[in-house]
Parts: sequence; C-alpha cells; structure tokens
Amino acid sequence: MKDIEAIISALSGRQANIMGHEEYFKSAILLPLVKCGDELYVLFEKRSRILCTQPGEVCFPGGGIEASEEPEFAAIRETCEELNLSAADIEIIAPLDIFVSPFGVIVYPFLAYIKNVDKNKIRANPGEVDYIFFVPLTYLLETRPVKSEILIKLGFPENFPYELIPNGRNYSYRSGKMLQHFFLWENEVIWGLTARILHHFLKLIKEKL
Repeated sequence: MKDIEAIISALSGRQANIMGHEEYFKSAILLPLVKCGDELYVLFEKRSRILCTQPGEVCFPGGGIEASEEPEFAAIRETCEELNLSAADIEIIAPLDIFVSPFGVIVYPFLAYIKNVDKNKIRANPGEVDYIFFVPLTYLLETRPVKSEILIKLGFPENFPYELIPNGRNYSYRSGKMLQHFFLWENEVIWGLTARILHHFLKLIKEKL
C-alpha cells in the first residue's frame, strides 16, 4: 500500500478531466461568424448525402480529434478541409461549453470569425459537404426556436447482474430528458447538437451584450 506522501506526490496539482473520457469519441467544431457589409452571419453546412453518419443534416464545420491533437487545432483543421480555407483565415474568439453526449461523444465547440474572406467566395469540399448557407445573426437572436424534449431511459442486456444491486430488477433508475431546439430558416431545419450549440452561443450573446 502506498503511503500518503507517495499519493500526494503523484496526484498533487492534477487537472480534472471528464471522467471516462478515454471511452468517448471526441470531436471539435467551429461556430463560424462571417461578416458581409455591416451584417454578421452564422455559417452552416449541409452534410453530404453520401456520408455514413447523419447524411443530409445541417451542422457546423468540424470533426474527429486525432491522437495527441488539441481540440482547437482539430476544429481549425477540419474547417479548413471542409471549406477550403487556410488557418490564417480563421480567428478563434472563444471556446464554448463542452458537450458530453449520453451516446458516447464529447464535443469541443469554438466560436470563430472567418476573416478576410468574402462569404460568397467560400467553397465547400463536395466530398463532405453538399452546400453551405448563411443565416443573419440578427435573425437568430430575434427568432424563438421550436422546443421539444427527448426522453432518455436505460436499457439492459440479458446478462445484466441484477442480483448485485439493491432491489434487483425493481431498482428505481432515473430517467432523463434532453431539450431539443429547432431553428427554421427558409427550407432548412437546424436541430440536434448543432441547434444546442447555437442556442448556447445566442444565450451568451444576449447575456453579455
């Protein structure tokens, strides 16, 4: 058994992480702001319909974090690949809150400004993105999204060891809820994680400005 001095030496100054993060898929995204004239826009992507995951859905640019890669760098790298930009075109403004999904994903979002690039000259990579579109920030700030809830309940495999927990099969497990926002813009529906991150950003703007 290690003595207390060894434990203090080993763990003193340790920085907390998200418990069990090694088991999660980690991704990083940018919420990009683009200026045109006097108007600020939020850039969205329509995912390619040939992709295996979430084809045809609206999202922000971003993707998986590679081994030993910082989330901010991953968000910039993925955005450059998807929008044919260079890192010099992207200014990170601030990190947004980290999202831990009940479905095994951790998402690191960043607010960014696409600078020195005309919004009409941004070109999407057709292998990953069908097209991009822009929504005025003023519209998003003034629009009330449609809201609904998703119910989250536990399910168990047949060999789950009920005998090891109090009350076995009758144990009173908690169920959860996840609020969903739906932003409507022309023929597009912004929902899911993208809408959740967007709503978080809009709330910050309303609180700070």
